[in-house]
Amino acid sequence: MALIIRSSAIHAAGCYSTTAVRRGMRVAEYTGPRLSKDEADAANEDSPITYLFGLGDGAVVIDGHCMAMFINHSCDPNCETEEIRGRVWIKAIRKIDPGEEITYDYCLYDGGEDEAICNCGAKSCRGTMYSPEEIGRRKAAGKKAKKKKPAKRRTRTKAVPIPRQPEVIEEEDAA
Repeated sequence: MALIIRSSAIHAAGCYSTTAVRRGMRVAEYTGPRLSKDEADAANEDSPITYLFGLGDGAVVIDGHCMAMFINHSCDPNCETEEIRGRVWIKAIRKIDPGEEITYDYCLYDGGEDEAICNCGAKSCRGTMYSPEEIGRRKAAGKKAKKKKPAKRRTRTKAVPIPRQPEVIEEEDAA
């Protein structure tokens, strides 16, 4: 099996198979330097695009520099990730035809205020690359934040009388 990188309708560039891939087959390994989450956050603070893959509980991430970093997100993927002894494999969950773009569901769980908008175009698209659990967590946090906002208090302003200016009557010149 061979993979190629070319333009993608999902996001800039994508990873495609040049041959048929059977279900259960490993397609690629996600490799790169391993960093703590804090190190990765600091290193990518000003980067608009990152290729970070969280291992286990997310305390350690792989900063992807490999073919797998070009595998795009889809809400209707043809692959899934599998972590085996600290290594991350992208594995086919169905038959993939030659020339088909390789995708998996990113199931993002961290991203601050980033919306992580999804462009996969699937009929079942969630509109975001966040996991369903993360979407629920964010909605709940949003509702909780709305409830915590203090009600607007009406404030009364005290009417302060404006002192009257004495009227000045100008006399007409008698000419």
